[in-house]
Amino acid sequence: MDIPSYHQRSKHRLDAYAPGPGRLDWANQPDPWRRFEGAPRVQLPFGADGVQTHYEDVRQGLRPPVAALTLPNLAVLFELSLALSAWKEFQGSRWALRCNPSSGNLHPTEAYLVAPTLPGLAGGVHHYLSRDHVLEQRTAGGTDWDAAFGEGAILVALSSIHWREAWKYGMRAYRYCQHDCGHAIAAISVAAAALGWAVRVIDHASDDDIVRLAGLDRDADYGDAEREAPDVLLQVGDAAARVDIDALLALAADARWQGQANRLSESHVEWRDIDAVAAAVRKPRSAPAAAPACPALPAPAATVRDLSVATLVRQRRSAVAFDGVTTMSSDAFFAMLDVLLPRSGVPPFDAWPEAPQVHLAIFAHRVTGLEPGLYLLLRDAAALDEVRAALREDWLWVKTGPAHLPLYLLIPYDLRASAELVSCHQEIAADSCFALGMLARFGLAQREAWRYPQLYRECGMVGHMLYLEAEAAGLRGTGIGCFFDDVMHELLGLAGDEWQSLYHFTVGGPVEDSRLSSLPPY
Repeated sequence: MDIPSYHQRSKHRLDAYAPGPGRLDWANQPDPWRRFEGAPRVQLPFGADGVQTHYEDVRQGLRPPVAALTLPNLAVLFELSLALSAWKEFQGSRWALRCNPSSGNLHPTEAYLVAPTLPGLAGGVHHYLSRDHVLEQRTAGGTDWDAAFGEGAILVALSSIHWREAWKYGMRAYRYCQHDCGHAIAAISVAAAALGWAVRVIDHASDDDIVRLAGLDRDADYGDAEREAPDVLLQVGDAAARVDIDALLALAADARWQGQANRLSESHVEWRDIDAVAAAVRKPRSAPAAAPACPALPAPAATVRDLSVATLVRQRRSAVAFDGVTTMSSDAFFAMLDVLLPRSGVPPFDAWPEAPQVHLAIFAHRVTGLEPGLYLLLRDAAALDEVRAALREDWLWVKTGPAHLPLYLLIPYDLRASAELVSCHQEIAADSCFALGMLARFGLAQREAWRYPQLYRECGMVGHMLYLEAEAAGLRGTGIGCFFDDVMHELLGLAGDEWQSLYHFTVGGPVEDSRLSSLPPY
């Protein structure tokens, strides 16, 4: 299957939604926890409350001194990125929330730590189990792994279990898995920055490298368990450290692996389109991309609430409804958008290997000091002429906001009904302060298929920062995966398919459900 075919087949349309399960088979709801039975476990300490770094510093690129690479500090990295943030309970049902957002709270993303020998931790490959905040030791440890690491760095490999999303969302689930990978990249980047560490996507690594390094190809270890698809490989720690990937791959090939993957559901629905697109986008080894040049920009205006990273990421929630009344100031709105512009040394976009390929079409509803209407934020100002040429000729393109913010008013109008319509008739897109769609350069994926998931991951990173910015502004955000793709394109006047909307998002004043009880995460 080629990428355009999958993308067209997985679109929601006014007259028909993308193929899905039709009903939720609750008896086969996937287990949210991937475990490797029989693998030795390392219980991680809880130390996030001792991290004093404030989110305001992180968003301005002010990292604390680099923390030592120790097991307690690695525990904090996971605690503030992929760990549980709370349990919710309603009428006897109980479910976990995590620091990293996920479509439908289904969490297809799995994480593997590849590390040298540390006090209390054997060198090698470990799987992170968020439910218990433990590392499962997948390879029998040894100091042989140490020489492959530059001083002060570790690797984190991310993978996806597509079935976790497909159980609920069917064919479109592949898209959501890639959003969630982007959420996780940004979550890890912010948590690492709180420790003074940098994160870098190792963009030259192939998907086969990730598979071999994380042990995803080990048939004997998975048996009839659901398999995991490779997503991305991250270097975390000292930005100057160099890790020898080939040496690590050789060690993984010779290692003695431990643990048996658990089966998540007794039966499954086969979504061949997902399998086909995952095979089509398989990434080869490539030359490392040159670091994108970031323009010198002033720091974004301060947030409304000056919270620590630990407080902010653990209180982040996805809104289920907005009150339709709450407003936000234009200054807060501009500051929130400002954080989405890449800056040198500022997480999470300093982890991303390329210049921005995702821009935002924004429906502004309740922003005081800003006229309601449709706006366009260019995350790369150099794309102005190209994006402008792709949209309707009669848009106004009136520059607004701070001088350095590439934000343009396209049309002043109350577009609440339009925002609700394109977002599958969901009121949450109209009752908010603003809603938006993320326009990505889809043409890249048509020319090189492996870029298709990358575009979604970049969208996910943008979405994660909107989640955090909303919380810091005293509001709440939520990602919207259900939208009518081509209705959005028609509204914008997009011609051709060089640009496609890949993710929607909305921010506003939340309506809390008082029926739910909250419990501590651990």
